[in-house]
This record gives sequence, C-alpha cells and structure tokens, in this order.
Amino acid sequence: MFEGRVPDRRARMGAREALPGAGMSNNRGASEVGSDLFDAFRQTTLRFPDRPALIHHGRTVSYRRLDELVNTLAAQLGSNPGVVAVQATHTPETVVGLLGVLAAGGVYCPVDPAFPADRRQAMLSAVDCRTVLGADPGPADQLGLRQLDLSRLETPAEHPAATADLRPPAADAPAYVLFTSGSTGQPKPVVTPRRAISAAVHSLRHLFGLAPEDRVLQFASLNWDTCFEEILPTLTAGAALVLDREAHSGSFPRFLRMVERERITVLDLPTAFWHELVLHLTEDRLALPDCVRLLVIGGEAASPARLADWSRLDTDRIRLLNTYGCTETTLVTHAVDLHGPEAPSPGWDWAAGTPAPIGRALPHVVQQIGERGELLIGGPALALGYLGLPEATEARFTLVDGERRFRTGDRVSSTPDGLLTHLGRLDHEIKVRGIRVDPGEVEAHIASHPGVQAVAVVGTTLAGRSALVAYLVPRTTAAAGTLDTDVRSYLRGRVPGHLVPSRITVVPRLVLTATGKVDRAGSHLRHAAH
Repeated sequence: MFEGRVPDRRARMGAREALPGAGMSNNRGASEVGSDLFDAFRQTTLRFPDRPALIHHGRTVSYRRLDELVNTLAAQLGSNPGVVAVQATHTPETVVGLLGVLAAGGVYCPVDPAFPADRRQAMLSAVDCRTVLGADPGPADQLGLRQLDLSRLETPAEHPAATADLRPPAADAPAYVLFTSGSTGQPKPVVTPRRAISAAVHSLRHLFGLAPEDRVLQFASLNWDTCFEEILPTLTAGAALVLDREAHSGSFPRFLRMVERERITVLDLPTAFWHELVLHLTEDRLALPDCVRLLVIGGEAASPARLADWSRLDTDRIRLLNTYGCTETTLVTHAVDLHGPEAPSPGWDWAAGTPAPIGRALPHVVQQIGERGELLIGGPALALGYLGLPEATEARFTLVDGERRFRTGDRVSSTPDGLLTHLGRLDHEIKVRGIRVDPGEVEAHIASHPGVQAVAVVGTTLAGRSALVAYLVPRTTAAAGTLDTDVRSYLRGRVPGHLVPSRITVVPRLVLTATGKVDRAGSHLRHAAH
C-alpha cells in the first residue's frame, strides 16, 4: 500500500441527494470559519509534501504519499459514491479511507470489525451503504455490496489528470454518518455535513495551537467522533499523526514509554482514562514525558480529586484542556484550560471539591440556555439530523427565532463571561467509556430475551467509572439462577461492549412510581433486589 507514486488526481465531488438535510442552512456559513476540510488538507500536502503525515509502528507516510493514496482511492470509488463503510482500525488504511471518501464527495461511515455481525449488517442497511472498504469481505458479500481491500491499494505509475471537472461539494453535503444510542433499541444515524466538520476542525486547529512540529497520538476509537478531533486538525496543520498499538496495551508503563519514544506532543484522552493515568503517576511518583505540551480530556466530568492530584504533579508546563461536545454538534463546542500555562490565575480550588467547568463556546458556536437550564447549540457545525428518523430529528433539533438549535439535554450554569458548568442531564442518558448511551436501547435488547419479563437499566458509578446496571424480573418459567449470565452472553452477541451492563441483578419486581413508570432512582432499584 505504501509503495509507488502517482501524479496528483482529484475526483469529482458531489452531495448525495438521498440523504436528509440538503438545502438546510444555519445562521453562519462555513466560509466564515475556513475553507472546505478537504481543501485544507490539499493545501497542507502542497506546503509540506515531505513532512511525515502518518507514523505507524515506526513506518512513516509522507504528506505526498498520503495524498497519492487518497487520490487513488477516490478515483476507484468514483464521483459521488454515496455512503462508504470503512472497517475502522488503528491503521493508516483507515485514515486513507476517511480522506479518500471525502475526496470523492462520498459519505464516510466507520464500522468496527469487532461489533457483532448482526449489528454491523444493521448499520450498513440503515445508511443504504453502497461500498465497504476493508480486508474482511464478509459484510459486503452478505449484503451484496461492493468491497475494496485498502491493504492492497496500489497507485498506478501514471494516469491522466482529472482536475478540469472538479466540482467542490456543497457546504451542506453530507460528510459522514455516525451512530448514537437510541431509546428504541436501534442506534440513530447522525448525518454531519461538510460545513460542520470544516468549521469544527478550523476552530480546533487554533484551540490546540497545532504546528507542523507537533506529533499527535491517535488514541480514540475510530468508530466515534473523538477520533476526528485527533486526525483532521493534525492533517490540516502539517503535523504528524502517530498510530501505535502500545497506546492500547492496557499498561501505563508501556503507554508512557511509547509517548516518550514517539515524542508525542499532544494527547487527547477520555477523561476516565486520564483519571487512571493520574492515579498511576501519583502512586508511582512519575511524570509525563517532557515532550507532552497539551493534554485534552473529555467525554465525562473531570474528578476534582484527580485534578488536585494532577496539580501536585510536575505538570505546570502542560496545558490540561477540558472539552465538551455532542455528536450532533460536531466534535468540540466548549473548552477551558483547567491547569497549565494558559489556565486562569489563581485557578480553582480542586482540593475543596470544586466542579470542573466544561468551558466556553468556541468561535464557530452559537449557544443559548433554555428552559430548565438546558444548553442549546447552534451555528454552522450542527448535524443535518438523524437519517430516516424525522420524528427524532424534530424532537432534538428545534427552531429558536428562526435558527436551528440542537437540544443537548444537558443542564448548565453560566458565569457572566460565559464559562459553563455541567449540572446534570434532563433525561436518563449517561456516558460509558466517553460514549453517550440511552439506557432505553439496552433495555430494548434485554427485553427481547425470552427469559426476561421486565427490565430497568440505570447509570451509576462503579470503581470510579460511569457504568450501566441492569435489573431483571424473570418470567415464571425462567431459570432465575442463571438469567444474569444468560442475558450477558445474549447481549454480547448483539451489541457493542459499551452497551453490556457492568452489573446485572435479578429482582422479584421493579419499583414503580405513582404514575406506574419504573422508578429509576438507583436506591429504589437496589432496594427491590433485597
């Protein structure tokens, strides 16, 4: 895949009209916050052709070579290829897949090869996928789709230029589709337009202060949007994106050695992972390697106790940046430095348990605080909606004074200068491993088990981490003694790991409210178990 060279080729770009949202606009256009994302990548390849773009286990892919591979893939996909599913793994092939789909004017849709087969097929069917990129031909064969093996992508020695008929895609043309949790038991496909990802990436390059000398670790799952805030700002700033299996070894000593060996300057970590990293550094009296200048966290609330520990470590040189955002509002919408050279002075008293703020709105973001303190987000980075789910789209995307807003469901408070603090949810959604989960989706899957009469799933904290707990009422014929393990095995064959509850408890009944609904207060459900 990394051998050979090809002259510059550009595939025709276009929007797929069948996807929702064509023609929808917001109060600010992407032109106010930068050019189209792919145009920014093109300019970067022209400025830094010989700089490393990708570093994978010591092997380097230059910007020139990456551009060649992207052009070749775009040419093979053809103009306007529709939704293209990519079997997403921590490899250069996935990055080539992402950029190649965007170059062709297609719609990128990552699919985790580790997901259960039924889940993957349901995802591909839900988005009307046309092509699958990856080494495993199974999903494509089962659904009769076109399949391309990225590991065998070769650039021909020469071919005619194709720049004369280049048609830049519309700003509201879909760029990618990601799935979020849905209360019906089926994930909801979120359609994000090119203007949204272009606006967000433009802001993040400036927020992170990225320069060509930076080396950014690709840590996040490639099936969730956090990976885009690692990949796309890096590759539109001329910096190097580092992919290394040691990042996912489960060993903090190996992780830290890798960071030092690869001279990582920017880390973007889930808050839960950062919590455990801080404990490791504190208990072993260690420090992060000197190369790290910026550490970005996000996905759930930062613990004041861990922030107090962090501030006592040798970390004053490192920016600790807390971030907030939703899939429907595209990557990060709010951020604040909690510690380090750009944090406010004198800062916060973490030892006193002060809640960590989630930040101020980035330049491209329009924010409002609505009824019951709900945070509403507007601006050019809004998603188009949920594919094929008009009622769900109408429920979460609303008009305020003629402008579209996304109802986040998060309650916030604000200081006079716009610094927000999270006060909790207005619904039952929680974050598990930094991924938003609607307990209703888990309940729907558990309820389909033949041995379950009733179920309630709630969020709680176990061993310092956000987790799901399920309470099951067995059918009279069910073997109650093994129902918990039976349901766990049942779920593992149907849903991703983050939707499998950490604890499953069989109870004789569920506690109901006066209106006949399940009382989701954890103490009441625990009481039912005794």
